[in-house]
Amino acid sequence: MRYAISSCLVTAVLLAAAPIASAEPTIVAPPEVPPDPSRLVFVDNPAIVGPQPMQVESWSRSGDGLMVNFTSGVPECYGVHVDVEETEQTVTVELYGGAPPESVGRICILLAVFGTLQVPLQSPLGERQVLDKVR
Repeated sequence: MRYAISSCLVTAVLLAAAPIASAEPTIVAPPEVPPDPSRLVFVDNPAIVGPQPMQVESWSRSGDGLMVNFTSGVPECYGVHVDVEETEQTVTVELYGGAPPESVGRICILLAVFGTLQVPLQSPLGERQVLDKVR
């Protein structure tokens, strides 16, 4: 009986502490920073397995486009994918992280990597505002 009460209490506490998924994403404006050559360049991979939303920490100009900066794991075990929405005034990015298909089932080290990803744009960035859609 004591186990059942404790189990229910633990379940209730865990459910109360779990983040509630927002129906609407939050739109934030990450800061622009100078390009950082020490960041590891990732390649966009739309085939990542188990994609999860990631936060864009900052962004940098890259020619007529932009690079988004984030923290991830090593690229042998962690991949990223970006979705982009463009208007005349804004470029909104939605960044996802997951496992590259070739790394599924592989043992990976837990090491934080400061990464960056080139974001393909249909037209030059210019003076448009860069936004991050956070879920």
